[in-house]
Amino acid sequence: MTDRPMPTEAGILAFHKRCEDFYPADAVDADITQQRAWYDALCAAFDAPAPEGMVKRDGLVAGRIPVRRYRPAEATRETRLFYIHGGGFVVGSLESHDAICAELAGAAGAELVSVDYRLSPEHVWPAAFDDCWAVLVELLLEGHPVVVIGDSAGGNLAAGIVLKARDEGLRGIAGQALVYPGLGGDLVSGSYVEMVEAPGLSTADVAYYREVYRAPEDAVHAFPLRAENLAGLPPTFITGAHFDPLRDDARAYAARLILAGISVEYREERQMIHAWLRARFMSEGAKNGFAALCDAVRRMANP
Repeated sequence: MTDRPMPTEAGILAFHKRCEDFYPADAVDADITQQRAWYDALCAAFDAPAPEGMVKRDGLVAGRIPVRRYRPAEATRETRLFYIHGGGFVVGSLESHDAICAELAGAAGAELVSVDYRLSPEHVWPAAFDDCWAVLVELLLEGHPVVVIGDSAGGNLAAGIVLKARDEGLRGIAGQALVYPGLGGDLVSGSYVEMVEAPGLSTADVAYYREVYRAPEDAVHAFPLRAENLAGLPPTFITGAHFDPLRDDARAYAARLILAGISVEYREERQMIHAWLRARFMSEGAKNGFAALCDAVRRMANP
């Protein structure tokens, strides 16, 4: 067995240990209901109060898709932020990323909308994608520029709906911010091999989530790296984690966007593991990475 790649930053190691403690040794064999319960408990343990004066309001889009709107006390931007949570298309909710969304809205001075899209395996491709697309269209119809943001599986959905908006000629997307996104890499080379047993997410985990999601291989919006043409996309911020099998998805997408003439800001958090957003109060690297994300979103919201 090869040595497991591990960062050396004490804060992120402590974060990883705390996350691991939420799952028993045989967690991989648990059913989806139990997996969600463990994930919800983990997320709750890393919760944080919203910025002072933040107003939250829950509602529905298209009469069925739950969303939550975050309005900062000083909402100085006309731009709307649209956040799509991660969780392998299997776990996650409005609650799991509530604090992250509130802090992003506050940092950007802009109203943010998050979506509770349908999850697999109960709802396979394109259910989650269609839910996110419906919310994006609704936001664009409101007449405000939109910045689309997503982490992990949410980064996949964010990149996919932005591609579809380009394909269908929809205007009004001011930017996209993708955080350790899974974008359709081949699973057998690069970081998928180098970080096959990375802490927090393994290549086997990625393969499992793809299998459960059941997107067909020719669905380009489900695998944005497979798109032949990336021209015409909005300004993009991409941040990856070094100790993550998805690392090279972020690298490759950033490189291809640059070659297509897109304005790109790329960061690789050298000591970070997958899901480091949740470590922003424990790890200096995560704190700095989150600050960079907030700064990029703030700039996109105020072009």
